[in-house]
Amino acid sequence: GVRDVLFLYEENRCSMTYMYEYPEYLKIKLPKKTARRYPAYELYLYGEGNYAEENKNLLLTGIPVLFLPGNAGSYKQVRSLGSIALRKAEDIDFKYHFNFFSVNFNEELVALYGGSLQRQTKFVHECIKVILKLYRDREFAPTSVAIVGHSMGGLVARALLTLKNFKPELINLLITQATPHVAPVMPLDKYLTDFYTAVNNHWILKAQDLRNLTTLSVAGGFRDYQVHSGLAFLPRLSQHDSALSVVSSAVPRAWASTDHLSIVWCKELILATVRAFFDLIDEDTRQITEDPKKRMSVLNHHFVRHPAKLFEENPEAFTELTGAFTWVTVKASKWTYSVYNDSDGKYFTFPLASHRKSYSHVYCENSMLDTNSWIYGCMNSNSSMCLEATDLSWRAELLPATKVVILKLQDYSSLSHIVIQVPPTAGNKYTLDCEFFQEDSRTVQLPVTHLFSLGLSSSKIVLNSTGLLYNVQLQHFNQIYQAFKIHVESHCQSLKERKPNVYRLHIPWSHEDSIIVAKVPSLTEISAKLHIAQPQNDSRVPELNIYSSSDCQYEVSSAHLVHSYFALIIRFHAGALPAYVVSNILLTYGGQLSTWISTGQCSDFTLELVRTAKPYKVEPLISIIVFLQGFNWLREMWESLLLPEVDAAAPSSQDTWFPLVSLVLFLFGTGIAYWSGVFFSVSLRLFSSLWFTLIRPAVLRKDTKLLTPRRLCGVLSLALVSWSTCGAFAIVIIYLQYWFKVLEGRTFSFVTEFKIFKDTVKNQSSIDCTSKATQSLPNITTAEAVNSLKMHVTILNLFTWIMLLNLPSLIYWLKNLRHSVRLDPDPCRSTAIILICILEILINSNISELKSSKLLKIAAKVPLPLSVAMVAFGRLHLYKVPHFVTFSLLLHVLCCIV
Repeated sequence: GVRDVLFLYEENRCSMTYMYEYPEYLKIKLPKKTARRYPAYELYLYGEGNYAEENKNLLLTGIPVLFLPGNAGSYKQVRSLGSIALRKAEDIDFKYHFNFFSVNFNEELVALYGGSLQRQTKFVHECIKVILKLYRDREFAPTSVAIVGHSMGGLVARALLTLKNFKPELINLLITQATPHVAPVMPLDKYLTDFYTAVNNHWILKAQDLRNLTTLSVAGGFRDYQVHSGLAFLPRLSQHDSALSVVSSAVPRAWASTDHLSIVWCKELILATVRAFFDLIDEDTRQITEDPKKRMSVLNHHFVRHPAKLFEENPEAFTELTGAFTWVTVKASKWTYSVYNDSDGKYFTFPLASHRKSYSHVYCENSMLDTNSWIYGCMNSNSSMCLEATDLSWRAELLPATKVVILKLQDYSSLSHIVIQVPPTAGNKYTLDCEFFQEDSRTVQLPVTHLFSLGLSSSKIVLNSTGLLYNVQLQHFNQIYQAFKIHVESHCQSLKERKPNVYRLHIPWSHEDSIIVAKVPSLTEISAKLHIAQPQNDSRVPELNIYSSSDCQYEVSSAHLVHSYFALIIRFHAGALPAYVVSNILLTYGGQLSTWISTGQCSDFTLELVRTAKPYKVEPLISIIVFLQGFNWLREMWESLLLPEVDAAAPSSQDTWFPLVSLVLFLFGTGIAYWSGVFFSVSLRLFSSLWFTLIRPAVLRKDTKLLTPRRLCGVLSLALVSWSTCGAFAIVIIYLQYWFKVLEGRTFSFVTEFKIFKDTVKNQSSIDCTSKATQSLPNITTAEAVNSLKMHVTILNLFTWIMLLNLPSLIYWLKNLRHSVRLDPDPCRSTAIILICILEILINSNISELKSSKLLKIAAKVPLPLSVAMVAFGRLHLYKVPHFVTFSLLLHVLCCIV
C-alpha cells in the first residue's frame, strides 16, 4: 500500500516554467514596528530584467498579487507566476500588468508546528497594508490585494478573516494551491488543531459576510501524496456561490496531476491561473473586478469548463451569419467532413424537425482548436439558410485534441436548424463530425466489483455500436475506499490513421475528472479512485465518457485492486499511524509488567509484543464507543460533561470512512512497533559491542537511591532549559541520557555473554554453561540487569515516539534561534518538565524495586484502557499521545516509590 502511494501514480505531465530574464527579488522596507515585531519575516517584490530595474524606486502602477509560501516553502516560488504574467503583459504592451509580491516566512514548518500560524497571519495583514500604501496617489490605485497561497500559505490567507481588526474588503480573490483546508495532515500540537477549528468555524458561521471574496482551491490529485485532495476541498457549507474547489487533473488545458511542489511551477496550471488573472481585470478601474459573479464566471471558464473561446462577460445573444459562404443542407443523422486547404467557406445546416422524433441528442466535435465560433442554432422554420443565429459554441467543451458539444434537443425546442461554419482554410487540416443519437442507446451500465471480491471477479461490457460517444455508468462507485482498474480495449475494422480517443472519468459531485488520451487501436488502463465520497443527498452516478472512433469496437472491464485499498488507507489515514504504534507499545509495556508479576521474569520486547498486542483488546471497545456516539442523547450528555470528541467517529463525519480501517491501522502499527523493536535491539547490540571493545566495563554501577542531590540538580537544570528555551530540546537531552543508560545496561549484558562464552570454552563439557558461568557472577545482579534492561528498552521505545512527535517544534526552535532563544508558544513545555522528572527517576530504577509495590497490579492493568483511549482520542490529535504515555510512566515511578 505504501509503495502504491509513493511510486505507482501517473507520470508527470507538467512542463517546467522558465524565466527569460534573471529573476530578482526586491526587499520591501517594512515599518520599524512591524520589522521589530516580526524579525524573521520579510516582504519581497518579484521582477526580471528591465521590469525589475524600473520598479526599484517602487513607483508601481500594476495590480498587486501577494504570494504566500507553505510549509518550509520559499518566497522565491513566486517566480513561475510572476514570470509568465510578465510575458503576457508584454504581449499586450503593458496595457495591464501585475506586481507580484512574496512573503518570506523563513521556511517555517507550519504544517507540523502550529505555534507560528497566528503570527504569520498577523504579518500578512501588515504586508497587505504596506502593499496598498505603495500605490497611494496613483491614478488607478487598488483597494484590495489578490492572494495566491501554496499549501499552508492558503490556510494563513483564509485565517486573515478571523482577525478582529481585518477588513474583508482588503482581499477580493484568493487562490490556494494544494492547501489542506479541512484538517491538518499531522495534528502534532494543539495550536495547529485550534487554528484549523477557528478558521473553518469562522468560514462556516460567517459565510454570508464572505460573499465578496472569491475563493479557488486547486488540489494536486494522486501525485500529491503529502496532502490528499480530499483535504484541499473547501468546507461544503461555506460560500456556495463564491467558492470553487477543483483537482488539477480536471483543469482544462492542464489535465495533469501535480505533486505537492510542482503545483507552483506546472506550466499548464500556471498558464490557466495567469489567463484567469488577466480576464478578471475591469477595464474601467484597471484592477481586478469587484463583481463576484464575473469573478466566478472567469474561474469556471478557465478551471472547470472551457468552451474553446476567449472569455466574454456578456456574449451576444444573436450573431449574424455573414460572408459569401456556400449553404449546404445535411439530412443524414451521421455526418463527417474533412477540411484541407478549402478556399471557400461553407455553412452546413442540419434541420432538426426530422430528427426530433427519433433522437434525443445531437453530438458534434471539431478538431480545429481555434477560439472562433463554429456552431450555431437557427430559428427559421422554413428557410434552409438564416442570417441571424444564436451562438452554441459557448455550450462546447474543450478536450485534448478536440472540442465537443452535446445538445439535448428537448432543451432547444425553438431551434429549427443547427448550423456548422467551416471558414476558408489555408494549410489547416481538421475534421468535423456530427451525429444524432438516442441517449439510452449510448448509455451502458458497468457494475464495479465489490471490495471483498479480493480482485478475483471482474465486470465486462462490449460496445458494438458505431457511434462517436458512449457513457459508461459506473454503478455503486461512490466511496473513497474503492479503487479499481478500468481496461478499455479498442478493435478497429480498418488500419487507417485515426485521431486519438479521449477517455474521461467524470465524477458529477466534484470537479475531480481525469482525462486520458489513447491511440487507436490500443489497450488502455484507467485508474478509478475518488477524492471525495458521494454526498448523501446526491444520486448521480460517475461515468466513463468514451469519445470514440465510429468504426471501432470497445471492450470495457473493471477489476478491484486489493493493494490499492491499503494504499488508500495510507493516503487518507497515515497521519493516525503514530497513535496505533504507540498503542501497541503501551500494550506490550503492560504485558511485561504482568509477566513480571506472575513469573518474576521480564520478557523480551518483541516476544511480548507478539503475545500481548492483539487488536481484539482494543478494536471492539472502539467500535462500541463509535456506535454509542450515533445516539443523540448520548452525544449530548457527552458534550455536557465537556468530554473530548471521539476521533474514531470523525472519519464518518468527514466522509473518509473505510471498512476495517481501524483494524488495518492497528495491525500496521503492530508491524511498525515490531520492526522498530528489532531495530532497537540490533542497534543496542552493535553499539554495546563497540562500547565493550573500547571501554570494557567490569561491573554495572548499581544505585541505591532513586534521587540524589546531584540528580535533583540535573532535573532542575533540564526543567530550566525546558522553561527558558524549548521543551523538545530538554526532551532530546533526557532521551539521550536514557539511551546511554540502556546502552550501559546492554554492555553489561554483553559482558555476561562474553564470560559465559569463555567458561564454555574452558570447561569443554556438556553441562549447562550458563548456570556455571553465572556462579562466577553475582546472580542477583545479573538477573536484575537483564530484566531491567528489557523493561528499559520498552520504555525507551515509548519515549522514542514521544520525542519524534515533539521533534518539529525543536526544528522550528533551532531555525529561529537567532531571532529568539525561547520558543513561544511551546506546545510541549509542561509535558517536557513532567517527563524530565519521571525519566530522571526511571533511569536509575531497577525492576526488582517494583516487586513489593502496592501499585504494581494497577500499573500493569492501566496500559490497556490507556491504549484504547489513545486510539479513541489521539488519532486526529496526535499531541494527546504523549499524555497517555506520561500517565503510564508516572504510575511506574510511583511503583518505585510506594
